[in-house]
Amino acid sequence: MELLEAWLTLRSAAGVSDGTIGKLIRHFGGPREVLSASPGELRQAAGRDLPADALRTPPDRESADYIRRTMRRVEKGECAVVTMLDAAYPGRLAMIASPPPLLYVRGTLPPPEAPAVAIVGTRRPTPAGAIVTQDLSRDLAGMGFTIVSGMARGIDAAAHRGALAAEAGTVAVLGCGVDRTYPPEHASLLREIAATGAVVSELPLGAPPLPHHFPLRNRIVSGWSLGVIVAEAGEQSGALITARFALEQNREVFAVPGAVRQGHHRGAHALIKQGAKLVESADDVVEELLPQLDEPFRNRVKSVAVDTPAPAVTADEQHVLELFNGEPVSVDEVLARVSLDCAEVMNILLGLELKGMLKQVPGSCYIRR
Repeated sequence: MELLEAWLTLRSAAGVSDGTIGKLIRHFGGPREVLSASPGELRQAAGRDLPADALRTPPDRESADYIRRTMRRVEKGECAVVTMLDAAYPGRLAMIASPPPLLYVRGTLPPPEAPAVAIVGTRRPTPAGAIVTQDLSRDLAGMGFTIVSGMARGIDAAAHRGALAAEAGTVAVLGCGVDRTYPPEHASLLREIAATGAVVSELPLGAPPLPHHFPLRNRIVSGWSLGVIVAEAGEQSGALITARFALEQNREVFAVPGAVRQGHHRGAHALIKQGAKLVESADDVVEELLPQLDEPFRNRVKSVAVDTPAPAVTADEQHVLELFNGEPVSVDEVLARVSLDCAEVMNILLGLELKGMLKQVPGSCYIRR
């Protein structure tokens, strides 16, 4: 626990950025060595602008109380603290410009080199967007990818639920302390994620969900991953911030297309115009990421693809299926476009739903899966 105390003390130093802490840690080898270095040694390692006095001054009363409380909670098993020097620290996250020195964790982190894909998007998705996201997440998680997202309403929650549906772990990166629940309606989802995957934040325990915390969270979501999928996003969506971080971090950027006249797809379409890979299925993501995967994982992905052939459909089912292009279609629209009676159409829609090719959504509509 002495080492943890040194990390928390270092992290509490006023005016010392994540990038500077990383530089000092790499130079001196650990937090205790940093804290015991002289002002001259500190400035030589990190530059003349370093507030060396802050590192030489003991924590104030408030910070000291926080450090003691955090250490007690870690001892009780309420959370863990993973540092940038720990073997469990995510490998790709360690390579970004200013990796967080500490990660507070509830649950179990995936192996540090486990291939991960981030899925982000609007907080107010269409029914189609939520379903496509959940299916995409489920398929990628079923192949072995760790799904990373930001626990927000809408697309983020659908991404986490898709991974859970595949009985796979998922990583939720919070814009508040890991002991907080935000948004509040995600309490049960948060518990599910912590039980099988990990809930993570670089923010101290008790930190509230303040607006400036979320861009910090977004850089972790993208930095953790091989690539970022924007599933559905408007022109002002925060998901585009995550995509920009991904580009800065040399990660792949993917976007799911949608109806051209609907504003909630414009952000994703803008990314496609700028060169993002268009995604219609998990295979599109795998195709782009395959060169970055090691041979055992590539073989696993290929075996999953071989083991899951598309279900057989009749000629009438295929005819009806072709009416669905990613947006909800009502039963009345189907009846108007096929030469079949209502009973036949309902039987076909039910059959396609049972085969996992269509899903019913509100308003007597169906959407292609």
